[in-house]
Amino acid sequence: MKMIKLPAVVQGAMQLGYPESTIVGIGIALFASTLLYLIPRTSVLGAVLLTGYLGGAVATNVRAEMGAFNIIAPVIVACIAWGGLLLRDKRLEQLLLK
Repeated sequence: MKMIKLPAVVQGAMQLGYPESTIVGIGIALFASTLLYLIPRTSVLGAVLLTGYLGGAVATNVRAEMGAFNIIAPVIVACIAWGGLLLRDKRLEQLLLK
């Protein structure tokens, strides 16, 4: 949605203090991180990058004094991403759980 600059996305980003010129770059970063997460050989790197992206979302929402849902939702998504990775990658399971 950020890469095609839908009006609602542009308006939301500007309300959070981001200039319109940054929206496509943020969308590309999210797309690249998600793509890396989906490829098995690069899934851990993708998860780390997605976690950083979602951490930025948390920081932005805290700074903008958004509600608790907007602050907690990215944390939940990051936990789901890592949980899914833990379930599908046995190497990560061995590293973290033993």
